[in-house]
Amino acid sequence: MTPLILVVDDERSMRELLTTQLEDRGWQARAAANAGEALQVMAERDVDLVLTDLRMPGMSGAELCKEIVNLRPDIPVVVMTGFGSVENAIAAIRAGAYDFVTKPFAQEALEVMLERALHHRRLTQEMRRLRRVCGNTPGFAGMIGTSPAMQRMYELIDRVSGAEASVLLVGESGSGKELVARALHSRSPRSQGPFVALNCAAVPEQLLESELFGHTKGAFTDARAGRVGLLRQAAKGTLFLDEIGDMSSTVQPKLLRALQERLVRPVGSDEEVEVDVRVISATNHDLRAAVAGSRFRADLFYRLAVVTVHVPPLRERGDDILLLAEHFCEQLSEPREPVAIGPAAASMLANHNWPGNVRELRNAIEHALALCGGQEIRPDHLPLDLRLEGAKVAEAKVEAAELENDDEPAGGFLPLGEIERRYILRVLSAVGGNKSRAAKILGIDRKTLHARLQRYDGG
Repeated sequence: MTPLILVVDDERSMRELLTTQLEDRGWQARAAANAGEALQVMAERDVDLVLTDLRMPGMSGAELCKEIVNLRPDIPVVVMTGFGSVENAIAAIRAGAYDFVTKPFAQEALEVMLERALHHRRLTQEMRRLRRVCGNTPGFAGMIGTSPAMQRMYELIDRVSGAEASVLLVGESGSGKELVARALHSRSPRSQGPFVALNCAAVPEQLLESELFGHTKGAFTDARAGRVGLLRQAAKGTLFLDEIGDMSSTVQPKLLRALQERLVRPVGSDEEVEVDVRVISATNHDLRAAVAGSRFRADLFYRLAVVTVHVPPLRERGDDILLLAEHFCEQLSEPREPVAIGPAAASMLANHNWPGNVRELRNAIEHALALCGGQEIRPDHLPLDLRLEGAKVAEAKVEAAELENDDEPAGGFLPLGEIERRYILRVLSAVGGNKSRAAKILGIDRKTLHARLQRYDGG
C-alpha cells in the first residue's frame, strides 16, 4: 500500500512544493496549514508519516509532535526548521520527533530521510505483530521487569530507538545499562549493523585513542600492523561507550570532533576517513557535576546527551526483584529443572538493598544454587551479607516484640511511643540508615518516617 505523508506548514508555497515532490516520488501526500488541521486529517485518514515545520502560528511543530506521540506513537514525525541550531534540533527530538531537517534542504536528502522513517514504521509494526503472535513476556527486548519504573523506561526506549540521536544512559553500576543499549540498537534501523561495546574505564589512557580511532603501522612502539578503530568497526551500526565519564581529557575533544564531523583520523595518519555510526554512552557518575567541575567537556556532554535515559536501580523496582531471581534460577539451573526459592529466602531477597543491582542479584542466585544441592533455596544458601542484614532486621523485630510483652510490674512498662521509637531506630540501623528501605519494612511512607525521626531528634 502506498504510504500517506502529511505535510504541515503555514506557508502555502512550501506546502504545495512538498506535496508535489512527494507525489512525484510515488507517495500519497496531504497538506495542512496548521496543527489543528493536521490533527483533523489524522482523525480522518490513516497517515504513515508527518512532515511538519517547527515554527508555526499557534501550536508549534514541537507541540504538534508531542500531541502525535501521545495519540499515535507509531507514526514518525520529521521536523523541518529554518533555524538549524542544536537547541531546536534537540527540542524536536525530545518532543518525540523521529528526525529533523534544516531548510533549505536538497530534495534527494529529504526523500532518503523519509524513506528511512517509513522503513522504521514498517519494522515497528512488524515487531508489534510478532509480539502479539508470540504472546506477552514479563519484560522487553531481553530485559526482565514489569515495575512502573521499567515500564517508563521501555516507553522511552520505544520512542527514541528509531532516531539517530545520541543517547546517554545514566544508572548505577550493575543496573543493566548495556542491556538497554542493546535494546536501543536492536529496535533501530541500524539493527542489521554491528553493535560494538567499549568500557572506557578498562582501557589505559594511552591506548584509548588507538582503540577508538585506530592506528597505522609504526604509529607507536609495538604498532607492527595497522588497526581499524572501533568507530569504523561499528560502521552502519552502534558504538556503545560505557563509563564515558572516565574518558581522559585528551581524548574527549578528539571524540567530539569525530562525532561532529563524522570523520576519523587514525593515530599516525594524515588522512581522515568518513564514519557512519550512532553513539550510545553510559555512566554511573553525575556528568553534569563533572561538567560544572571542568572534569568533562560541556560540548561533548551535550553532543552525547541529546536524549538521556535513566536506568532504575534494582531497589526501586519492587516485585521485579523476585521476577529476576526466578529468571536467574531458571537460566542458571539449565539443563536441570529450575530450583524453587523458599518463602523465607524470597523475603530476604525482596528486602535487600541491592547496592550491586542486577549483577549482585545474579551472583547471589548463582551462590545459592551452588549450595542448595538442587533443593529449595533457603536463607542459609544466600550470601553472608544478605543473611546478616536479614538477621539485623529480624533482631529488631524480636526486640520490639519482647518490649511489648515485658512481664515487669506496671511501673516498669515502657510507654508505647518509646517502644515505637526504639523499634524504628533499630530497623533504620539494621538497613544502614536507608530511609526508603526502613519505611518499606515498617509499613509506612517515607514522609511519615521522616516526620517521626524529626520528632525524636526534637525530643
